[in-house]
Amino acid sequence: MATSVKQMLAEANAAVPRIAPAQAKELIANGDAVVVDVRDALELGRTGKVAGALHIPRGLLEFQADPESPAHNKGLDKAKTVIVYCASGGRSALAGKTLKDMGYGQVLNGGGFQDLAQAGVPVEKV
Repeated sequence: MATSVKQMLAEANAAVPRIAPAQAKELIANGDAVVVDVRDALELGRTGKVAGALHIPRGLLEFQADPESPAHNKGLDKAKTVIVYCASGGRSALAGKTLKDMGYGQVLNGGGFQDLAQAGVPVEKV
């Protein structure tokens, strides 16, 4: 059965809670989460990224999230809370649902980079 982006986003938003930037800031500051930036490299070059965040473009997420893949990113850990963000929250919702589908337990949508940066989450240039 055909689906639409609207339906996919609704399912993703239902599966992956979106947290406020202040909550993301607290989790990050406490070292309680792995942070994943799913934007593309051009976006990172323009704005930087959350300090310490893993950069895993959405198109590579499945390969880097699978521990059995040769491309696995060892920074990802299914036992840890994962905060995923993008530019506005749409790609991060879809990426978060993918991680949940792959067995990651606690996945949160951190929303958009600018919202996190404006909330005082430390950023770094790449």
